[in-house]
Amino acid sequence: MTPAVASGERLERLEDPGRDFPFYNGAPVGLTGGQWLFVMAAVVAGFAVLLAPIPWPGGPLGAMIPALLFALLPLAALARVAPGHWKAIFGRVGWREVRLMFGFALLNIVVTLIVGVLVSAFAEVTSNAAAEQLGAMDTAGRIAFFAKTLPQLFGEELITVLPFLALMVVLTKGFGMGRRGAIVGAWLISSLIFGLLHLSTYDWNLVQSIVVIGTARMVLTLAWILTKNIWVSTGAHVINDWLLFTIGLVGAGLAAQA
Repeated sequence: MTPAVASGERLERLEDPGRDFPFYNGAPVGLTGGQWLFVMAAVVAGFAVLLAPIPWPGGPLGAMIPALLFALLPLAALARVAPGHWKAIFGRVGWREVRLMFGFALLNIVVTLIVGVLVSAFAEVTSNAAAEQLGAMDTAGRIAFFAKTLPQLFGEELITVLPFLALMVVLTKGFGMGRRGAIVGAWLISSLIFGLLHLSTYDWNLVQSIVVIGTARMVLTLAWILTKNIWVSTGAHVINDWLLFTIGLVGAGLAAQA
């Protein structure tokens, strides 16, 4: 467990008062610069495995392999440098956490729709190819698709949360920033990185990746900032994407019948 934080150092209503972020301040254990570099290298490796044109076995199992490695590589690296303490990024899941998952998912959908409409008024936007592929699948393919998103979206949380914590170290110890300033800085930078990682998904549309996807990432990361529990941000991410994919499928089906 990590210690509680004085109220003057918290982002007030944006953080639960119960505990602090792990690792950045030496609790439950401190990580050296080299150890953080090792974790970040695993984050990069996991993302590379997800995107690399590797000839995985066919079928649902083959499609699941890169999604699993995407999540397992950075998590294994964290377990390697913080044995016995890697679970500090996780927390309990009760009714409050489930409510927060749904709340942040719905908030993210609303915010993303608003930002998307504003961006589309001034620039071109690209649809997510995965949604189009989902519409062309049969029932078994769709089940496999939704199943694959579970480890993949957990991996997306890891490649946000782990850089967030590393940035907290850099900003507090390297640049002498206070805790609140470091949180805001890590929040913005990790969201920017996340948006840039989606460039290939949205046909290298820089504005859409940074503004729309980056904003969506900020909402989801807020779930992590509030709870320090990666299960909450992962749950919100899964609910968000599943709702959007389901709405897209239903809309496509109705259009086909019209």
